[in-house]
Amino acid sequence: MGERSEFSPGYKAPNNGVYIEVGAHPDSEDLHHPKRIYLHKGERFPETTNDDRKWRRIKTSHKH
Repeated sequence: MGERSEFSPGYKAPNNGVYIEVGAHPDSEDLHHPKRIYLHKGERFPETTNDDRKWRRIKTSHKH
């Protein structure tokens, strides 16, 4: 079993990071202005703009 990749509103974030709102279906990546949020580990995901959407962590580049 792998780590969960999509999260519903109310779930706790497994890691610090930037999360983006995505469509519930894998082929629905055409959201025009998806919400982006930064959460710390343990913070709860907020409501999405539509009940059919979820949150997904996006990879960001780290510059040191």
